[in-house]
Amino acid sequence: MKNMNTMKFTGTVLKNLFSKPATRPYPEQPREYPDRTRGHVEIDIDTCVLCGLCSRKCPTGAITVDRAGKTWEIQRFGCIQCGCCVEVCPKKCLSMKQTYTQPGDVKKTESFLKTNMPDPVVKPVVKPAAPAADASASKPVAQANAATANTAQVNAATVNTAQANAAPAANASEAQGKA
Repeated sequence: MKNMNTMKFTGTVLKNLFSKPATRPYPEQPREYPDRTRGHVEIDIDTCVLCGLCSRKCPTGAITVDRAGKTWEIQRFGCIQCGCCVEVCPKKCLSMKQTYTQPGDVKKTESFLKTNMPDPVVKPVVKPAAPAADASASKPVAQANAATANTAQVNAATVNTAQANAAPAANASEAQGKA
């Protein structure tokens, strides 16, 4: 029975000796991936306008865009290679490469600095001319004077109403006194 197992094993050994190896020598011969493989996100920072659509579309929040600092950052181990950022990019500066992120012992963020972006245009503050300033300064005074005049008119109307109400009462008391 021992000889029987040795004979089966000998067939497997001879087959493996004369056939190609099942594995590939990795460092010398890198793997060739199929066309639709999603490896990792690459950016062409020169064509990027830092709109931030990719960071808003990223389901894991691995992409960060800072317009003020002119930076585009990605956390490689936070990215799930879904390709949503590539699809939504208006300038098509993002692409999916067919190679995977190299393994590492530390989660790090890859940062890209945009150098050819113009500074934002600062609009000058327009100060009103001096005559317009005087007119606007006198406007509250005129409004206050108008409010005072309106109050005086209301007070005068109240006095007139009180006098009108008092007059019939006086007439009634005079009529009772004569009777």
